[in-house]
Amino acid sequence: MFGVILRCDMWMRRSLIAAGILGASSGAYGFGYSPTSGPAVARYALTPAGWPPGLRVRIAVLADLHAGAPLMTAERVAGIVDATNALTPDMVLLLGDYGPVSLLVRAPYRPAEIAPILGRLRAPLGRFCVSGNHDWWEDPEVMARRSREPEWLRQLRIAGIRPLQNAATRLPQGFWIAGIDSQIAYQWNRGADDLPGALAAITDDAPVILMAHEPDIFATMPDRVALTLCGHTHGGQVRILGYSPRVPSRYGNRYAYGLVEEGRRRLIVSGGLGTSKIPVRFGVPPEIVEVTLG
Repeated sequence: MFGVILRCDMWMRRSLIAAGILGASSGAYGFGYSPTSGPAVARYALTPAGWPPGLRVRIAVLADLHAGAPLMTAERVAGIVDATNALTPDMVLLLGDYGPVSLLVRAPYRPAEIAPILGRLRAPLGRFCVSGNHDWWEDPEVMARRSREPEWLRQLRIAGIRPLQNAATRLPQGFWIAGIDSQIAYQWNRGADDLPGALAAITDDAPVILMAHEPDIFATMPDRVALTLCGHTHGGQVRILGYSPRVPSRYGNRYAYGLVEEGRRRLIVSGGLGTSKIPVRFGVPPEIVEVTLG
């Protein structure tokens, strides 16, 4: 009996040691390696309704950069730009939240420092951007209503990347790119988004690709929009077996990450590149999204 008890005690101690090592390893991975790894490339291929026959377009999507040292250094941003260019996309779309939002960021970059790096992105069909909530919240001018264009968008425009603030533009290839402002620009009570205004600029029945920072707009998105591309959630930053414990969305895991299909409408939510508040990622590594249409 004593031998059995001794063996059980040894088994329990070894199990606890193994659990401790596993926990420490997971913590080190989630807090240390994963937030600064990659980026990975998440690939999607689909043909929107009404897509021009024979047209094939590859879109690179970058979301939630949250640039700021030491978590997202200028050098790392340059590496992400190089990795994106290596994909040779036809178009690049930037989905907002370009600046830092973490207590660990002690050296935030000015938009004028990071925008020229992003300006090195190459795409023959164009480079477009929209604003994220933090691009508003951290900009005193727009929060005081003294400006309608966050400084990040102004600097990206100077760098050659076209902002779409509740606007749409038709490409000669036969489809529209539209973009709306943040849906929670003025904190949680009111957004700067105007989806009807953006869609009012569309003058024919060519398919529409919509850029929006937050995915909640998809719940009421009209069928007129063939594909909606969003960021904001970071995939929850922690994702286990397809479930994220915390998602910054009214709809929880419904729009947390990846491809969502509801009726004829399609949504792709990027896991993003940076981190928000707590620098941890587990089960959802930093990613560039590549969407092939047609």
